[in-house]
Order: sequence, then C-alpha cells, then structure tokens
Amino acid sequence: MTMFFAILFYLAFAIFIAGVAYKIYDYARTPAPLSIPTTPAPITKGGVAFRMFREVLFFESLFKGNLWIWLFGWLFHMALFLVLIRHLRYFTEPVWGWVAFLQPFGMYAGFAMAAGLAGLWGRRFLVERIRYISTPSDHLMLALLLLIALSGLGIKFLMHTDIIAVKVFFLGLMMFDIQPLPSHIGLYVHLLLVALLMIIFPFSKLLHAPGVFFSPTRNQTDNPREVRHLAPWAAQIEKN
Repeated sequence: MTMFFAILFYLAFAIFIAGVAYKIYDYARTPAPLSIPTTPAPITKGGVAFRMFREVLFFESLFKGNLWIWLFGWLFHMALFLVLIRHLRYFTEPVWGWVAFLQPFGMYAGFAMAAGLAGLWGRRFLVERIRYISTPSDHLMLALLLLIALSGLGIKFLMHTDIIAVKVFFLGLMMFDIQPLPSHIGLYVHLLLVALLMIIFPFSKLLHAPGVFFSPTRNQTDNPREVRHLAPWAAQIEKN
C-alpha cells in the first residue's frame, strides 16, 4: 500500500495545486463591470482591507445574517485551521516551536470540527428552505469532511498507529524518497479520504476559500461619486 498512497498523494497534490492556481487565475481575470460593494461599505482601500480581514477571520456578514449558521460555520473553520496547523508536524523536522505549542489545541479542535460539520449538515435536513435548495453534492461534501474528522479522531483516540512512521513517510514524499507507510486500516481510510478531498477541492463549492477575496461585493470601495468604475474591457472599447 505504500506505493499506492505515494502515487495517490503525488497525483492529489498536483491536481490540488494546479486546480486551485487555475481557479485563482480565472477569478482574477473575470471582469467586474459594475461597482457593487455591499453597503455600508468602506470608502478607502485600507477600509476594504480591514473589511476583508473581518470577513475572513470572523465571518462578519454571516454573523449579521444568521447566528446559528455563523456559529457552526465559524466553529468548523477555526477548528479546521487548528487541525491543519497541528498536522504541520508531519511535514517539518524539527517541528517549529509555534506548531509544537498549538498541538494540544489542534488535538481537541478535531471534536469542534466534527461538531461544526454536524451542525452544518443537520440544518440541511432540519431547515425546510435549506433542505429544498440542498443538492447531493452539498451532502457529499459535508459527509466527506465529517468522515475525515471522525477517522482522524479515531486514529488519535481509538485505533493508534505509528505516527513516527507516518511522518517519515510524508517527509520522504517531500524528498522523493518513499518510505514505508504503517499497515493500519484506519490510517488507510483517513489518508484515502484526505486525498479524495484534495482532488475534488478545486472543482467543488469548497473553493470559496480563495474566492472570497475576489468577490466584488466585498473587495470594492464605495466611491462611485469620486472615482468612475471602468472595467478593463470597457476601457478598451472607449479607446476604440
């Protein structure tokens, strides 16, 4: 199974990087023909930067729109952030000091991550208007993320594996020096789910992660009286 997972993660990583890079390029070149910031909006670029900071870190607009969705969504994303930080120990040697410091927080953040996902998935069954607009892909994405969280918690607290060997395996992948992966069914399931997520991430709704930075309702200044908004393609037409 070592060679299978080595090839799988090389493939998943390549698809993930290429797919996300292309999507970001596509977002960046998509014109914004109108000035449409959601008001009240900042009138300076500094204000826009601060607004984006609040949006990315605190989910400000979601907080104003629906407290329950904000609670589960923010809980999931912040817990996921800590979990990802915790997993950096498998890719660094020696482990960075701040990563080592956050290890206990990342360990229990897995429970918060699962709870947040359960809440987000539950609303797609319990809230009628959300249930009506939910698609199979919405359920599959949440199921995949929840299975990743639960399988990771299972490895940590129920089905222990040789994490030193796991780290050696991933450090070896980074150096193109493939090392044996521990034989552990729980680990296989967890890694398979993670690789699947990496492969489908660039083509799914989960890509809102980088997409939020290209949202014209968030990244534009509210200065239509002072500055004329002119899309590049419109400027080209005027020149002709």
